[in-house]
Amino acid sequence: MTYTILGRCAKTGRVGIGIATFSITVGRYAHCARSNAGVTISQAFANENNNAIALRLLDQGFSAQAVLEHLKANDAYYTYRQIGVIDRTGAAAAYTGPGVRGWAGEVAGDNYIATGNGLVGQHVVAAIARGFLAEPDTDLEHRLLMGIEYGRDAGGQGTAGDHKPERSSALLVYSRHVHPDIDLRVDLHATAVEELRRIYVEYKQYEAYYRYRGEHPRGALSQEAFMKTIAAVA
Repeated sequence: MTYTILGRCAKTGRVGIGIATFSITVGRYAHCARSNAGVTISQAFANENNNAIALRLLDQGFSAQAVLEHLKANDAYYTYRQIGVIDRTGAAAAYTGPGVRGWAGEVAGDNYIATGNGLVGQHVVAAIARGFLAEPDTDLEHRLLMGIEYGRDAGGQGTAGDHKPERSSALLVYSRHVHPDIDLRVDLHATAVEELRRIYVEYKQYEAYYRYRGEHPRGALSQEAFMKTIAAVA
């Protein structure tokens, strides 16, 4: 029971993923983006090796569709997987196998894939896509977070009579560096998507400060002094 938005910013080339699920520690499955390469996911009966293989192929310049076909050809249980791949050009390829449980499927277009399994219905992935596309000029991380928020608000996981709460969630974005710009996660929380938004809002206040501190250590404020500047604005 998982729903996910894979996305690429057409203006900047940044890539990332927003994900939420009833399962725990979903962030450990979500480290599947790479600068100047693309973003991918293997979920449902997840094969974590797929993510590493896909990123290696994307880094070599393989197209999203070629990567997807390679993953299927080299996995005896691919019909139990849900796979999404976006390459560095924004081309998207997605697959949901017949062995995936519950309502499962995807909505995909240039620069995005909204995908999920164990959902209350197709309208959930349609809502995720709408959320991602709603504010195209904003930062990619905000758009990804909006995607999973729209999915939550559309009913999320389970069935109409048995909703499953989101107990873990994650948000990951890469741009030009080997390290992520954004890497946030929530584990074992009753309302994980709401908590992810709270953490995101808090972190965005610190983002430029942490970057400046690394680049200009001699002139950087102490964290306590910086926190006072935030409090003064609030």
